[in-house]
Amino acid sequence: RTPQFLELDRVLGPRIESRPRLRLFSGRCPRPNNEVDFESWRSSVELLLKDAKQPDSSKSRRLLESLSSPAVDLVKHLPADSPPVTYLQILDSAFGTVEDGDDLFAKYLNTMQNHGEEPSSYLQRLQVMLNTTFIRGGISAGELDKQLLKQFIRGCWDNDLIAELQLEQKKQTPPTFADLLLMLRTAEKRRTSKMSRMKQHLNTTKPKVYSHYQGAQSQSPERPRPKAVDSEIQNLKKQIADLQSHLSSDQRPDIHSSNRPKPWYCFKCGEDGHIKPQCENEPNSHLISNSILVILQSPVSGKKEYVQS
Repeated sequence: RTPQFLELDRVLGPRIESRPRLRLFSGRCPRPNNEVDFESWRSSVELLLKDAKQPDSSKSRRLLESLSSPAVDLVKHLPADSPPVTYLQILDSAFGTVEDGDDLFAKYLNTMQNHGEEPSSYLQRLQVMLNTTFIRGGISAGELDKQLLKQFIRGCWDNDLIAELQLEQKKQTPPTFADLLLMLRTAEKRRTSKMSRMKQHLNTTKPKVYSHYQGAQSQSPERPRPKAVDSEIQNLKKQIADLQSHLSSDQRPDIHSSNRPKPWYCFKCGEDGHIKPQCENEPNSHLISNSILVILQSPVSGKKEYVQS
């Protein structure tokens, strides 16, 4: 511990033990996980300096408590009664941004919500940058709330949240940082609770449907068919095959019968479809002779034909 810290600890003693400590800052790069960046640390110190109930000696002690090497090495030479503003000025020169107010404000206007970043976390990041811009003279105190709300609406990708909180309608009378942060955290909590209820409901109802489906499946196993049923099926298949075979043979064209004249031709005119007693045509001996020759040359010429009288 530095001599300044020991002296302040002796003077103040337990009177400040109940106050929460500031987050640690060392200025090391890369930054350790248990520390904050300089701008975040400085914002918390700014709140400490505005506390009128604490004496400067108490503020200086708490400021020194939050520092570690190499940051604390820059201020340990200061007298024990040095005001906290003196500590802050030296640390600003070493770790603060060197950009002017205009550059910081331009950088602020290009700050958007990162992937996976909660809207409330994005707002806090904007607030830190806006305070730095204000300190560097890039914006007036009367414009802080207005510019904070304006950039949040511009850079936040959650349009449903912006519409839900009616932030567009609040541009003329913007809420303070504390009020806006509370609104965002309340909305986020409400969404998280609803999502949790939805998951719980779906997880409790889904197994019931699944178990019912499994039960219905297990209650209807495939039963073996009796042998009599299999025998009937085989007989039906055989009958169908026989019918198909008969149909194929019936549909096969008879070449010999189509070329051979029917035995029921007329012995008077030689035409088919009637017999001599019913014939009204003129006698045609030439056609009759041709019909007789065809019958004699056919394989069935030995069979007896019907006699016409």
